[in-house]
Amino acid sequence: MAKYVDGYIIPIKKKNVKAYKKMATLGCNVWMEHGALDYYECIGENLKSEWGLGFTKMCKLKPDETVIFAYVVYKSKADRKKINAQVMTDPRMNIEGMTMPFDGKRFSVGGFDVLVSAK
Repeated sequence: MAKYVDGYIIPIKKKNVKAYKKMATLGCNVWMEHGALDYYECIGENLKSEWGLGFTKMCKLKPDETVIFAYVVYKSKADRKKINAQVMTDPRMNIEGMTMPFDGKRFSVGGFDVLVSAK
């Protein structure tokens, strides 16, 4: 079965993790209620890599920051489009006037076709 994934990289101040977790928990509930197959929000624990660039360098993290690696799995790109449209109109997702716990200018997102997977 083909699947589609939205992936996110979000640098965040460590002091804002609690607020972010509250926001992410709401997001998880909303995305899953609208039909996402899986939803993950992961916080950096070991960011010093022996290989490649590493998240610390890639995100230009400061000592008081960490990174969130998040992804949402959908049945297909068409399902992703339908689900995200529903999520964005869900009243629980109204962020107008809300203080974001991360810098939106450093937020990265992309859509991905699944190339290889296993369970």
